[in-house]
Amino acid sequence: MYDHGMFALGWPEMMIFLLIALLVVILLVVLVAAARTGARPDTSLGWRSPGLAPAISADLQKRVRELQAAGKKIEAIKIIRAETGIGLKEAKAVADSLAAGRPVPEATPSRLDLASRVRELKAAGRTEQAIFLVRGETGMGQEEAEAFINAL
Repeated sequence: MYDHGMFALGWPEMMIFLLIALLVVILLVVLVAAARTGARPDTSLGWRSPGLAPAISADLQKRVRELQAAGKKIEAIKIIRAETGIGLKEAKAVADSLAAGRPVPEATPSRLDLASRVRELKAAGRTEQAIFLVRGETGMGQEEAEAFINAL
């Protein structure tokens, strides 16, 4: 009889090992695919479309212009980043646009208020579309999105 030594694996152990290895590979593929598409757990997805900046409220624009006029450009950029979730480069571009007097997108209530948009879809009998909207903008799972919609 042949001795396989201390690490001899039978068929059941080998199948479990292969199943775990397969699951690890699938998880890695999903993570790489998510990273390549730009998915990040800490970002707001509502406005993230290629080439589009987030909506900047009139109040935020006023505060940024005041800070710029006072020579506090870094503080203005920090406020933009804190309130919109955009990156440093994007926030600097917005601050520069405001300082130069160029227009930036203004926030509209329907664009910022997810709950109102969901209520409208729900009232129109378009619950599945409401779920899709909530999942897309928040990153929630199916059950979480349904609970959110049912709570409205």
